Order: sequence, then C-alpha cells, then structure tokens
Amino acid sequence: MGIDIKINAFEGPLDLLLHLIEKNKVDIYDIPISEITSQYLDYIRSMEEEDLDVLSDFLVMAATLLKIKAKMLLPVNEEEEEEGDPREELVRRLIEYKIYKYASLQLKEREMTAEKSFFRSPDIPPQVLAYREEIDPVQMLSEVTLQRISEVFQFVMRKRQDKLDPIRSEFGEIKQEEIKLEDKITEVYNYIIQYKEVNFYDLLNEQETKEAVIVTFLAVLELMKTGKIYVQQENIEDDIFIRALE
Repeated sequence: MGIDIKINAFEGPLDLLLHLIEKNKVDIYDIPISEITSQYLDYIRSMEEEDLDVLSDFLVMAATLLKIKAKMLLPVNEEEEEEGDPREELVRRLIEYKIYKYASLQLKEREMTAEKSFFRSPDIPPQVLAYREEIDPVQMLSEVTLQRISEVFQFVMRKRQDKLDPIRSEFGEIKQEEIKLEDKITEVYNYIIQYKEVNFYDLLNEQETKEAVIVTFLAVLELMKTGKIYVQQENIEDDIFIRALE
C-alpha cells in the first residue's frame, strides 16, 4: 500500500515508525512488520544525499526492521520460541517515544496558550502588605517552659545579691540614669542579630545592675511577643538559647 511521506519531516526513526503505524491504523502491539518495513525503506530511498548526518540513525533502524522481518519469516525453533516475539523490544521503544512525544506536544500547547496571557503589576495596598499575623507567645515558647525561664532569672538575681559588698552597701549610692525599655529592646535585638545565637543566662548575667537585668528580661519577653526572636531549649535541664527570626 502506497503512502505519502513528507521528506525530512520526522525527528528520527522512531518518529517515522510511529507515523507509519498511525497512518496505516495498525495495532502498535501487533505491527505488520513486512508492510511497515517496506514503507520505511521507501522513505530511506527518498532521502537526499545531504541528509547523511541523520541518515545513519534511519539506516540502523532499517537494519533492525529487516532483522525482525527475517526472524518472523523463518521457521521458529524451540529456543527462539522461548525468546518471545522479536517485535517486543521495538514495541517498548515506540510506546516510550509516543509518551514523551505527546507530553512535549501538551507542554508546547501550554506554552503557546501562556504567550497569549498578560499579567498586570501587583497593586496590593500598602496596608495589606504591611499586615503581619499576630504572634502567639505560647507558640513561641513551645519548646521552653516558663518555669525554666523564671529559674534562670531568679538565679541571676540571687548572684547579683551575693556580689554586694556588706560594708560598701551601707555607703551612699550614685543613681545611674534610668534604663528605658525601648532602648534595651533595640540593644538586645541588635546583640542577638550580631551573635546569631545567645545564651539566655549569659545575656542576663552580663548586665551590670539589678535594674539592667530586670529590663533585659522584659526586653526579651517583648521581643518574643512581637515575633522578632525565638527561644529554644532542647531538654528541660539544658540551657535556653535565643535566636533572631528573619
């Protein structure tokens, strides 16, 4: 049966074979190998000499088809019968190629559809962009017990009391400038960002006065409340570490 084939219209030998199978409306699992091979060879003969770069792939497939055709024409002995249908490997390759081919066509169609779509620039109001979901302090402390935080704070405060000189404590006291919570919040946050991870005990213990310890403690709680830092403790008796959230 004659068939019209457009020269150089195929991407490879499998593409040509798939075209011949679909054009002849034959079952891919039961390829009439003699007829398909004849049409395939007609295409090979019609190729121009300058197509030698791609011709080699088509010639390899032609040799494969002729080998399959010869096996099917010759009498089958018991050993060859156990090997199965000689067309089996070719059918598997054709099915795989068909899957990839149609998948690529689907992607190409989507690409062409997307080229017709235009998207405008986002115009979300600044108030909406600036919105941040409220942070749940309980969630921020999911891995830390409040009791442990309180114990660390009380321990640091007792150490401050132990450092007092019993004689000098009776002398007059020079009052330091009042520590503002807002300033301490900024100071603590910048400190945590600088060192990436800070030990909660060390942070409190580095403060010079009892007032500074208290204000630092309040600053940590405020930073946790606003979601700027994250407090973590691996086990109940382990140290508490503070990290800045992006």
